[in-house]
Amino acid sequence: MTTSYPSPAQPSLKWIFQSASRTLAFGFGSGLSPVAPGTAGTLWAWAAFLIGEYFLSTEDFLWIISTSIVLGCWICGHVSEELGKKDFGGIVWDEIVAFWLVLIFITPTSIWMQVLAFAFFRFFDAAKPGPIGMIDRHFKNSEKSDAPSNLMQILWRGFGIMVDDLAAAFFTLLMMAVIQVISAQMGWI
Repeated sequence: MTTSYPSPAQPSLKWIFQSASRTLAFGFGSGLSPVAPGTAGTLWAWAAFLIGEYFLSTEDFLWIISTSIVLGCWICGHVSEELGKKDFGGIVWDEIVAFWLVLIFITPTSIWMQVLAFAFFRFFDAAKPGPIGMIDRHFKNSEKSDAPSNLMQILWRGFGIMVDDLAAAFFTLLMMAVIQVISAQMGWI
């Protein structure tokens, strides 16, 4: 089944709040930031996580994150299909979920370690060094057609949008683990 959607030239707050998938994809509006929407989405994720810590258990967060990863493939793919763009910069659900994953694995920790994790994540997500860039290029170059997509193509595109951010989360967690080991060996913790 293929569907064609009228697409705004530049999404607006009104447009994103017309459907749940758009609202989530654009991080409740954070993806509309005119400067560094990925950073704005990551900051939104961090704030939501800090608030959520007061109400949710680790198990609750793990369920939310795992569900968000799976649904994120459809959400990101569907909204990019609506926009007619492979990986529109304002789609930040991938940053949000990936940074939640980082935070759930490093918490409890100091605010400074969270700041460091934020900096690493933003670096890996924006610069896309090594394998992260290879993953990103693979998915961006795998789609050749501008014709409307079927469900499997939408899910695959959404997976492509999500997976490079999950790789950035993995490398962020790897760097945080190295810092923890070095800090322990130096007697800093």
